[in-house]
Amino acid sequence: MSANPLRDARDRRLPQIAGPCSVVLMGVTGDLSRRKLIPAIYDLANRGLLPPGFGLVGFARADMTTENFAQMARESARSGARTAWRETVWQQLYAGVRFVRGTFDDPEAWQRLASTLHELDATQGTGGNHAFYLAIPPSFFPVVISSLQHHGLADSDRDAWRRVVIEKPFGHDLESAHHLNSIVAQVFDRENVFRIDHYLGKETVQNILAFRFANGFFEPVWNSNYIDHVQITMAESIGIGSRAGYYDGIGAARDVIQNHLLQLLALVAMEEPVSFNANSLRIEKQKILANARATSPLDAYTANAQYEAGWAGGEPVGGYHDEEGIAADSITETYAAMRLDVMTRRWAGVPFYLRTGKRLGRRVTEVAVVFKRAPHQPFARHDVQELGENAIVMRIQPDEGVTMRFGAKVPGTAMEIRDVNMDFAYGETFVETSPEAYERLILDVLLGEPPLFPQQEEVELSWKILDPVIDRWYRRGTVDSYQAGTWGPRSADRIMSRDGRRWRRP
Repeated sequence: MSANPLRDARDRRLPQIAGPCSVVLMGVTGDLSRRKLIPAIYDLANRGLLPPGFGLVGFARADMTTENFAQMARESARSGARTAWRETVWQQLYAGVRFVRGTFDDPEAWQRLASTLHELDATQGTGGNHAFYLAIPPSFFPVVISSLQHHGLADSDRDAWRRVVIEKPFGHDLESAHHLNSIVAQVFDRENVFRIDHYLGKETVQNILAFRFANGFFEPVWNSNYIDHVQITMAESIGIGSRAGYYDGIGAARDVIQNHLLQLLALVAMEEPVSFNANSLRIEKQKILANARATSPLDAYTANAQYEAGWAGGEPVGGYHDEEGIAADSITETYAAMRLDVMTRRWAGVPFYLRTGKRLGRRVTEVAVVFKRAPHQPFARHDVQELGENAIVMRIQPDEGVTMRFGAKVPGTAMEIRDVNMDFAYGETFVETSPEAYERLILDVLLGEPPLFPQQEEVELSWKILDPVIDRWYRRGTVDSYQAGTWGPRSADRIMSRDGRRWRRP
């Protein structure tokens, strides 16, 4: 053991700092880059987690210069950063800012990009280490990947690395996901491919693992003997906004359930890994996804719907077909719900209910583990008439924390038992604010640490779960509806009522 634990390289209290490198943002003028990626890179620099030898390269067809791009990046960082603005930090970043103008099918643009990276290696000391972040529609992935290969930008040697970061969606079904992976695998080694699911970078998602495996009194009851069912919800109060071009034809199930919610399910249901390295986590998650399936009949245990005109935030809002760019005959769902069963000994008989939607009652993401009632209650019926089921609710956003609901006696002479909550809130317990998810994920890319990134096997297993459901919806050719500002369609309520249960109202 080291005499001084602060000098121990394995000491988790010491922050890991990325080595010399650059990040190339493909699609740098897009919403994701401006609102999330650039602010996250500034925050990393402000926390001292990026090296002095760092480059930030924008690649887009926009008519701008490096100075224009630097100004845009500065404005994005100032408006979206989590940490305080420091001009000295920006000036350090600014030294490595470059912009390359061009389209993805322009060989000369790729040659300019290669020259720019060589120049950064020489002037900034980035050492040939470059990460290519594909913040672009999936339809451009093949041409970008092949161009990186053709111009030698994907090639690395023993002293340097080249990595590619792919944003969701990873295909639109199992076949397309498999095809996309075959394209990427021809160019980049497995360990250099990072598939981003930003939900896995959230502190509260990672806390699911700590909650389960760092405490001795949860795991013994984390099974079908004690748990009645699990509800996983991701609700948004907003509509599709300006995302019609992306969203229509994709829908809520592909956009959220295939990645975010199935990953949450895997973390909740997985067995304890032998360690928290990437391979051990991946093995346990894959076991769950391989044994999860939508409950039959699908018409009874799934629901797809679109929001209609209603009220949101105290203001009237239009329906899905009123949004600009949405065809009048579109049957793309803005709400999706389904029951899944995990066919393992631990979870046999425990249904997992997943739901997501736009224009719902409020913005919230949570995992609610609902326990069975005590097998015997020596109380009169009226003593416990206000007592519900015990539950553990892990709040992912916006008010991150954990709530435990249980029964307690109401003060007084009568034996009256009522639900009470015991609450843990991140913001009240820890002085330091949680890093934004993209901060953690970008840093992990630069460090080459993949635990929070789903691998191709997880992606394909998720599509195997979801494909039969979406195929059934589109063969049926109809979509339900719900009023904006409510909690979804009646068809979703019937999924629960068939089992004698009901959705939580967060």
